[in-house]
Amino acid sequence: MGPHEWINAIILEVGLLPVEGVQVLGVVNKQLDKMHKQSKERMKQQKQRFIETEGAVRPGSGSSGAETAGRAMAANLSRNGPALQEAYVRVVTEKSPTDWALFTYEGNSNDIRVAGTGEGGLEEMVEELNSGKVMYAFCRVKDPNSGLPKFVLINWTGEGVNDVRKGACASHVSTMANFLKGAHVTINARAEEDVEPECIMEKVAKASGANYSFHKESGRFQDAGPQAPVGSVYQKTNAVSEIKRVGKDSFWAKAEKEEENRRLEEKRRAEEAQRQLEQERRERELREAARREQRYQEQRGEASPQRTWEEQQQEVVSRNRDEQESAMHPREIFKQKERAMSTTSVSSPQPDLPGEELAPSTPPCLLQAEEEAVYEGPPEQETFYEEPPLVQQQGAGSEHIDYHIQGQGLSGQGLCARALYDYQAADDTEISFDPENLITGIEVIDEGWWRGYGPDGHFGMFPANYVELIE
Repeated sequence: MGPHEWINAIILEVGLLPVEGVQVLGVVNKQLDKMHKQSKERMKQQKQRFIETEGAVRPGSGSSGAETAGRAMAANLSRNGPALQEAYVRVVTEKSPTDWALFTYEGNSNDIRVAGTGEGGLEEMVEELNSGKVMYAFCRVKDPNSGLPKFVLINWTGEGVNDVRKGACASHVSTMANFLKGAHVTINARAEEDVEPECIMEKVAKASGANYSFHKESGRFQDAGPQAPVGSVYQKTNAVSEIKRVGKDSFWAKAEKEEENRRLEEKRRAEEAQRQLEQERRERELREAARREQRYQEQRGEASPQRTWEEQQQEVVSRNRDEQESAMHPREIFKQKERAMSTTSVSSPQPDLPGEELAPSTPPCLLQAEEEAVYEGPPEQETFYEEPPLVQQQGAGSEHIDYHIQGQGLSGQGLCARALYDYQAADDTEISFDPENLITGIEVIDEGWWRGYGPDGHFGMFPANYVELIE
């Protein structure tokens, strides 16, 4: 039963007249129509609100699920429409100081909002890009070829945006391109390398075509006369770009200075290492020379025979006798020794006598020198002469044999010997020779030291145990 039929039934039930029933029916119908319109309006508003928030459609609304889902995923430009339009108009207006605008989403919704605007150009705009958001930048730049204003649209998808959000916002690129009309260059960027100002300007220059300028005239049409002074045009300083430029210059200057300091430090270290190597080399040479000298002294000490008691006494006497006695030729001394040995050999068969009786066997000159130099004390010191006669007799015998051999080799070059080892002279009184060198004119001045002519013709002393006599 409809509303009208229901009202007619009420009128008949209460017994109203037909005229009165018609009047009541008209009033009721008007009220019902008004209520019906209000109900439809409320349902429409609820439906729109449900679509925007939940993305679902009430049953019986007449819209399909695919169309509703598409409207729910689309970018919403109407929520913040006036602010979006104002930012866009400020950028496209050539006389406006604002040259860039940045747009992004409100939270995780699809509502587009203005993220920021500025007057610092690409350098300032790039600093505002967030690696964790999806953003849209619209910039006004000057074409490097023509000098005319150009517009650049940058679709920024940060590296930190998850894949689900990237997929949901992929369809919004065309919507934003339709809203931000007039872009000459469109760039899809994901990292900072994609939005370098130099790279963007290169793309703008390539997109403009030929390299020409509408504001340049040929020089032939210029007046060659005096030109009036041109007033300066004030240009606002961009603090951000100026700081970046100064910072970049100071960075490279600092890098060059550090590189120069590094080279100087390496050079200094190399010189220090070279000096240290030279010092170590000199020290090593000195140590080696000292070791060689030590070995030489040891070899010389080992090669020298043990000095006899008479030689020690001769050294004491020679240090204290005057210049006249020290100038005595060694040949005369050994002649006296030979005479003393002959006396000793004659007296050797006699029985052993006390030390006082053996004392006269010492050559008079040696005895006199010993008494003058050392043995000027009491007679008790004559006890030193008890043992030496045995050694003296042995030495005398060997010297007698050496003189006998020397007498046999005097024909020709005298007594000769061949060097068994190398020997280097310690001073000018000695001679130097190498193994197998021949030494001639040898004089046996002592049991351990002889004199002769070396390979270079120099006459001097040398150790007797370093050579062997040639028969």
